[in-house]
Amino acid sequence: MVDDSKSPKSDKPLNADQILDSGPLHRLQQARWVLIVTAIGLVWMVMQTDGEIWRAVAVLSAVLLATLFLPRRRKVTRLRAKAEARRRTTIPNRHMRKLAAALPDPCFILDQRGIVRFINKAGSSIFGNVNEGDPLSFRVRQPDMLAALENVLDGGPLEKIDYVLKSHTDHHYEAWVTPIHLSKERSKGTQPDFILLLLHDQTEQKNIERMRADFVANASHELRTPLASVIGFIETLQGPAKGDAAVTDRFLGIMLDQSERMSRLISDLLSLSRIEMKAHVLPDTQVDLSKILLHVMDALAPLAEENKIKIKSHSCDESRWVSGDRDELIQVFENLVENALKYGRNGEKIEIGCDDIVDPTDGKAYYSISIRDFGEGIPAQHLPRLTERFYRIDVASSREQKGTGLGLAIVKHILTRHRGKLLIESVAGQGATFHVQLPTCESSIL
Repeated sequence: MVDDSKSPKSDKPLNADQILDSGPLHRLQQARWVLIVTAIGLVWMVMQTDGEIWRAVAVLSAVLLATLFLPRRRKVTRLRAKAEARRRTTIPNRHMRKLAAALPDPCFILDQRGIVRFINKAGSSIFGNVNEGDPLSFRVRQPDMLAALENVLDGGPLEKIDYVLKSHTDHHYEAWVTPIHLSKERSKGTQPDFILLLLHDQTEQKNIERMRADFVANASHELRTPLASVIGFIETLQGPAKGDAAVTDRFLGIMLDQSERMSRLISDLLSLSRIEMKAHVLPDTQVDLSKILLHVMDALAPLAEENKIKIKSHSCDESRWVSGDRDELIQVFENLVENALKYGRNGEKIEIGCDDIVDPTDGKAYYSISIRDFGEGIPAQHLPRLTERFYRIDVASSREQKGTGLGLAIVKHILTRHRGKLLIESVAGQGATFHVQLPTCESSIL
C-alpha cells in the first residue's frame, strides 16, 4: 500500500495530461536512454563504414524531432490512466482512513473484491489476526454476514444484521454494511468503490434484556411460596387468631423467617444478574489467592465453630497471583466453604488444598483450589445439574440451611468471567470435593 499522507495533492483525480505530461522537454527526458543508445550506434556505424558524418547527424536529428513533437499513442495513455485509476480506487485515501480510525467501534474498509484495506484500532483483534490485504471471508463464517457483504458488493443498499461472535462467551454485535461511492456519477445499483463494515457492541444490552427476563421469571416462581405464607399468616392474625398472644408470637417468627428467605433470594438474584451482565469483561487487576483464602477461613470460623467442624488447609500459604476481581473470588470461596460446612457437617472437618497444575485439555497453567468435605456425598445423578439455578438435591434440607439454590450458579458465572473452571467429585459416604481452577497471570496473558 502506498501511503499518500505526505502528498497533499494526491487526493485529486488525475487526468491523462497529468499522468503523462506531453511537453517536448518531458518527452525528451523520458526517452534519454533510447537517444543515447541511438547516438552511440550511429557513431559506431560511421566509424566502421567511413561514411559521412552529416548523414548520422541527420538521422539523429530526425529521431530527436520525432521524440519531441510526434503525439504519444492514445492507447498507451488510456491504459496508463486506467491503471492509475484502478490503483487509487483500491486504496482508501488518508482522509477516509483518519475518519475510520477515529471511530470507537470496530471498523473495516473493504475494496470491491472484499479485501480488507484498512482496520481501525478497535477492530484489530475482533476477528483474530486479520491484516490489511486479507479477504475478510477468511475469518468471518456467519452466513448472514457473508450474504450482506455479497449483496452490497453487487450494488445493493446499506444492510444491518445481528452478528454473534462465538468465543469463550458470546459477543453480540449490530453490524452495518455500508457502500461507499467516490464518484457522484455512480448510479444506484452499481458496484461501490469501498465498503464500510461497522460493528456496534450490543453484548451488555443483550445481557440486560436476558437478565430482566430471567429475574422476572425466577423471582415470580421462587417468591410465590414465602409471599403466600406471609399473606396467609397476616390474614390469620387479623382474623381467627386476633388477640391470641401465643399464636401471634409463633406466626411472627415464621413470618420473619419467610421474609429473610425472600431477602436472601432477592440478594442472590441481583448478585447473579450483576455478574452475568459483565461476564464478557475480563478482570484487569491481580489478586493473591492465598490472602483471599485466609480471609474466607477467618470470616467463616464462627460458623465452623458453631457446627463443630475444623477447617484444615495445606499448601495455601504460598502467594498465587491471578487476574481477578477480589470481591467476586471471595464470594466464590465463601459459597463453597459455607456449603461444605453446612452439608458436610457430620464429617467433622473440611480440607482446603492448593496445587499448581497444567490442564491437559489446553496446556495452560492453573492454580487448583480444592474444598473437600467428609459428609454424605452427592449422588452421581445430581452432579451434572448442581450449577443450575434453583436446582436442589434435597429441597427441605436446602431451606433448612437457608439456601436459595443460587450459590453454585453464582460460582459458575464468576469463574466463567475469570476464565476459570469448576470440577466436582463425590463418592457416596465419603464426601464431596469442589475443584476451582484459575489461570495463572502468565496463562491469562497468553
